[in-house]
Amino acid sequence: MNKNTNQLLHFLFVLFLLASNLQLYGQDYIIPLWKDSIPNEIISKEYLEINTDKGGEIESSSFVSKPTLSVFLPTAMQPNGTAVLIFPGGGYSHIAINKEGTKVAKWLNTMGIIAFVLKYRLPSDKIMHNKTIGPLQDAQEAIRYIRRNAKIWNIKKNKIGVMGFSAGGHLAATISTHYKDKVYVPSDNTDARPDFSLLIYPVISMNSEITHLGSQTNLLGTNPAIELINTFSNETKVNSETPPTFLVHATDDTVVPVENSINYFLALKKNKVAVEMHLYEKGGHGFGLGRNETSQFWTAHCRKWLESHEYTTGSGFPQ
Repeated sequence: MNKNTNQLLHFLFVLFLLASNLQLYGQDYIIPLWKDSIPNEIISKEYLEINTDKGGEIESSSFVSKPTLSVFLPTAMQPNGTAVLIFPGGGYSHIAINKEGTKVAKWLNTMGIIAFVLKYRLPSDKIMHNKTIGPLQDAQEAIRYIRRNAKIWNIKKNKIGVMGFSAGGHLAATISTHYKDKVYVPSDNTDARPDFSLLIYPVISMNSEITHLGSQTNLLGTNPAIELINTFSNETKVNSETPPTFLVHATDDTVVPVENSINYFLALKKNKVAVEMHLYEKGGHGFGLGRNETSQFWTAHCRKWLESHEYTTGSGFPQ
């Protein structure tokens, strides 16, 4: 079976999935990210994915070796042409697939946005020849996949953004600053640049003074070389082509210091990239869609930002 036949069958498969879900808006379906072999892969029969569920819903995934995209379509309205690719957090050791994935996707659906949740490979020497680029390979291919198949979902190719939480925020910032990096050989020349970034209590830097050390160790290994730290300290990689960004952080975050967002904000501002940042006095870390502190208002501010950039419609604040 040649490459063109494979691509045609894959396209027809996606069409079938979409058609079978037209009457089930809001129900997700899952697509394997890589059609053929996974780049950078080491096959290990002992490395098996583990999913933790609660009340019938998967809360967390770990030991991920086969990345997937879960697709969420709006229920109460027609899609508006915008898509957001979500990277849940978990310190690059697990993926908080429900709180920072499924729940967020359904919230984005209320604005007419089609949401994709990426279950990305977690960096591991057991399944990757180079674990530092594994998550970025998945992120680049996910953007390319959505843009390549945009017509299927009536997505506008210039309205595909990324959204990341904690370590997922690091991955979102990495794809936003390393989208041109040649970390694998893509099947075509589809652009991997996101059109905008939503970064929620993100790890931005690998600098030991402000990073989340667990994320640093899991991605870069113990005692990483300074060159490697600099490469994945995304505040140092911002330029004028970095996507417009919306940042959220709580100043009392003791897990990922607020300086991560502040330094990224300053780098964007220096390069004249459109950026908005909301810092909340209380909220801690990992507040997802919000807690009963000032951080609970971030979703309204984010919605207003999306509206102002014409990525959604409707008021971002209660009337």
